[in-house]
Amino acid sequence: MALSPAVEKTPAWLPKAARMYLAHTEEGCSFRALARREGCHPSTVMRQVRRVEARRDDPLIDEALARLGAQSRLSSPDKETTPMPAMKRQPSPQSDEATLSREARRILRRMNEPGAYMAVARDLEQAAVLRDGPDGQTTRTAVADRSTAEAFALKDWISCRTRGRVTIYEITAAGRAKLKRILAEDETGGQPGMAEAYTPFGDQHRDMEWQGDDRSERIRYNRAESPLAILARRRDKDGKPFLSADLVAAGERLREDFEISQMGPRVAQNWDRFLTGGDRGSFGSGGPGDGAGAARDRVANALRDLGPGLGDVVLRCCCFLEGMEEAEKKMGWSARSGKIVLRIALQRLKRHYEELGDSAGMIG
Repeated sequence: MALSPAVEKTPAWLPKAARMYLAHTEEGCSFRALARREGCHPSTVMRQVRRVEARRDDPLIDEALARLGAQSRLSSPDKETTPMPAMKRQPSPQSDEATLSREARRILRRMNEPGAYMAVARDLEQAAVLRDGPDGQTTRTAVADRSTAEAFALKDWISCRTRGRVTIYEITAAGRAKLKRILAEDETGGQPGMAEAYTPFGDQHRDMEWQGDDRSERIRYNRAESPLAILARRRDKDGKPFLSADLVAAGERLREDFEISQMGPRVAQNWDRFLTGGDRGSFGSGGPGDGAGAARDRVANALRDLGPGLGDVVLRCCCFLEGMEEAEKKMGWSARSGKIVLRIALQRLKRHYEELGDSAGMIG
């Protein structure tokens, strides 16, 4: 027995268990009918449906299934529907697998950092990825649409840790495995003529990542921690952190805009113009209201304010995630001088954001 057209129109990324749950609860398909369609025993279908039902304690999963169920009822041509009260939020856009993979590369990567988690407020359309530092300071490192967070929860990439007006989520083992497969695909995608067959599910058990496009200049670093997080753990002679929490927050703010700006096609290559010797002229925006275009403008304005040298080091360390040794080598600086210049650049970047105030236009 095939599923009804209404259920078949659900997003392609929806896990099979959730699809069968909707077919059972919204279309009235029996376990035996679903088992015949899937070629398995009815008890297998029953366990999967009950497992999805048990997960509805998760607010994101409950909202996503309720929305998908409502859409299924409204789109079913042979089923009488009764008027439903207006939903508090508009139906979320149906993302495709490519969009989710792109967002997973950005969001799961930040949630995989030590002390990171996702906070979802009950009445807000966006979720924030936060990270608790060793000094007790909390830094926002990324922002995601609520629909993206719902998809992550349905795919078991994130799980609910605490519930309340603000619900806290953390990355799961499945989320870390997905992130490793994505990063493995990024690494091998640009390497022609691989000697061995590509095995992304084997690469998910490794913890390797490279930065840069030129194979002769590619660097390897730990994706779980940014260079700022590493320097923030170091101490001065007086025992104080080498980078204070407000300096780390300024660098993360620049990196957040940088990541948002790369949503458009072929944007990453354009940042080379802001390195020493490049053109630091105007950077075109996609127009008013364009989130990626506005983020590009904010990054470009910050780099122009810092100027050559200071702008180079924050772009390399905060955005390109180059380590200090690699940045010193490329900039032609003496050893162990880069971290001092980076701290000066972050102090200037912090003042830049303070001068902007409410006009910075950051996503809230």
